[in-house]
Formats: sequence, structure tokens, C-alpha cells
Amino acid sequence: MKNIFRFSSLLLFAATLMVISSCTETTPSPENGIGLQLWSVKDDMKKDPVLTIEKVGAMGYDFVETAGYRDGKIYGMDPVDFKALVEENGMYNPGAHSGQAVPDSGKWDETMAWWDQCIATHKEAGVVYIIQPSMGHTAYESIEGLQAYCDYFNAVGEKCNEAGIRFGYHNHNHEFEELEGQVIYDYMLKNTDPEKVMFQLDLYWINNGGGVATEYFTNYPGRFFSYHIKDELELGESGEMDFQSSFDMIETAGAKYFVVEVERYNFEPLESVEKSLEYLKEIRFVN
Repeated sequence: MKNIFRFSSLLLFAATLMVISSCTETTPSPENGIGLQLWSVKDDMKKDPVLTIEKVGAMGYDFVETAGYRDGKIYGMDPVDFKALVEENGMYNPGAHSGQAVPDSGKWDETMAWWDQCIATHKEAGVVYIIQPSMGHTAYESIEGLQAYCDYFNAVGEKCNEAGIRFGYHNHNHEFEELEGQVIYDYMLKNTDPEKVMFQLDLYWINNGGGVATEYFTNYPGRFFSYHIKDELELGESGEMDFQSSFDMIETAGAKYFVVEVERYNFEPLESVEKSLEYLKEIRFVN
């Protein structure tokens, strides 16, 4: 009887350890910090991607979002090697910017084959979401052209889902213009499948285009998988960006990833992205 009791106690203890382990395991989430879109330091990545990743990790960024995919490589590196480089520097790589313009019927299969390779490469790198960062001019010329992009994004999103990756779209300012009496961004939200297409809202570009981020979170809850945290120059420099209102609506928006992007600079790019991270720490968005 004592042996049975001891054995039962051991089983209970092991089960308790498993529960504690599962509860304390960290997964990529906004609570784990902030990421950097590597387009912000694109020239440095071209010169020396290894050294640049080392410097970004040393600044205190928790993850990177890439913008350097080509022909099965990420910044010219094997995806497994790139993943290892990022992890060696205390970060992870959950996201990527990549994409193709909507193809005509004659190039549909070729474009879908391109996406197959793109998705497989990023899967090897540990990526959990891929963002198309722009659309071609046809999306802004007619509702017919815009609908073609919506249908295309649904198809790409379905492919990504099959690989366990989310697919989404990143806005600029033109999406908040009207086309045939409809706001382009609203049309996209209404005509893409939420199960297949999410949105990465660039907080600077929506503001620049005349949209109001918090209104979109309220009107389209759960559609915004990620924020791009951006300003005219380094974060906080313009004094015109109200980031806090968007941070306050994370749950309503459905946001899980927060990514700094700097495209115009007062300083060298690496210094600019470090100052932007320091700004987020000052406003207590990051621990």
C-alpha cells in the first residue's frame, strides 16, 4: 500500500511540474517586448547582416521582422542559418514582409509557385506571419482592380493557413482615399476573409492618410494582428503621433505583434532605431 501511495504521489508531482511548465512557457506576444522591421536598417543589412543583427539584439529589441526574401534566401542566408543568427542574439523572427503584385490569369500558376517557395522558406526560418507591404497601381484605379487584389489575398492567405502561417497586408496612406465612393481600406476589410487575411496597421500612415486608428479597431475588431509603430522620423520626434490610444485598444484590435519602423532619420539608422526603442521604454510600453 505504501509503495502504491508513493507511486501515486510521484505521478501527482510529475503532473504538477508539467502544468507549471506549460503555464510559465513564454510564446511570442506583445508582453515579451518589441520588434524591429529590418527595412529600417536596410543599408546596414546589405553591408553586414551578421553585425547588424548583433547590434539590434544588443539594443534590447526582442524580435525582428524581415524584408529581405529572395529566391529561397533571407538576406542571402539559408533560412535556418538566419533563424540561428537571430536566436544567438537573444531575439526571435516571427514575421516577414514579402509579396508579389496580383498576377494576370496567364501568370497565376507562376505566382502561386513563387508563394509556395516563399512560404516554405519563411516556415523554415520560424516565421508565423507574412505581410504583403504594398499593392500595385491597379488596386487604386478601380473597384474591379481592388477586388482582384482582395481575391488574390484570400488565395494567398489560404496557402499560408495550410502551412500554419498567417497572411496579412500593411497599409500606407493611399488606402484611406476614396475610390468610386468607397474608402479603399474599408473595402479591403469588408472583402477579404478574416480567416485568411489579417491587417498590420501602420499607425503613422493611417494618421498621414486622414484615418483614425481607434475607429478602425472599433469598427473592425480583431482584424489587426500587428501594429507598425512609426513616426515622421524617430518615434516621438514629430509630437503629432498619439500612440497611446492605439496601445490602449490592443485587445479590441486583436494585435499580437508590435514593430518599430523608421524610414527617415535625424541620425544614422542604427542610432535612430535605438532612440526609438528608448522612447517606447520612456512611455512605458516596454518593460
